Amino acid sequence: MANELTGKTAVVTGGSRGMGLGIARELAANGCRVVVAGRDPQTLAAAVNQLKSEGLSISAKCCDISSADQVQDFFVAVRQRFGSLDFLVNNAGAAHALANVDRLSPEEFRRVIEVNLVGTLLSCHAALPLMNAGGVIVNNLSVAAHQPFAGMSAYSASKAGALALTNTLREELRGKGIRVVAMIPGAVETDIWQQFWPDAPREKMMSAQDVARAVVLALAMPQNTSIDEIRMGPASGTL
Repeated sequence: MANELTGKTAVVTGGSRGMGLGIARELAANGCRVVVAGRDPQTLAAAVNQLKSEGLSISAKCCDISSADQVQDFFVAVRQRFGSLDFLVNNAGAAHALANVDRLSPEEFRRVIEVNLVGTLLSCHAALPLMNAGGVIVNNLSVAAHQPFAGMSAYSASKAGALALTNTLREELRGKGIRVVAMIPGAVETDIWQQFWPDAPREKMMSAQDVARAVVLALAMPQNTSIDEIRMGPASGTL
């Protein structure tokens, strides 16, 4: 993939751990100039140091993607350093403890929506002025965008909404030559499971690196590729 990606500028939100860190690693290894957004400064610094120890280099800036001001500041910094943006990978996400609707607080529902849905909108809104024909947006969603799971109303609603946003954005940007791809992984072995299923059988899950490689392949596809959605893992989402 190096020939297709070398010298391209890529932003990965939620890139300090889990799938985001794996995606940043794969992009950097394939020659991209990678800028990572993460909410926690210590975790972000640890990610930069980890990749540096592997001989890879990325840029990083703290950013809570649910904050319009922080997102705007982040992409202003990207413009100032690189001038334009080729790839946007919306990966940042939040989950919640399993709770049926009658026991899930409105505040918790709103928090998840603000990160997973509004945050995706804010990132796209701020990134698009930096992108030209040939650019690609990959929204890393979840099988929950298609299939409901009891106790996960906020997460499922946020991912279904983000899928609808992705599909709409694709239609809006088709004439501008910017591709929009929905990544739909099943269960992936990351820390997010601690929030709603600590005892989940992680040995049956995909690795973050599996998803990272799929994202890189999506970004490297020819501009006229018609693939709109990439699903990974069991369609049922069961383990």
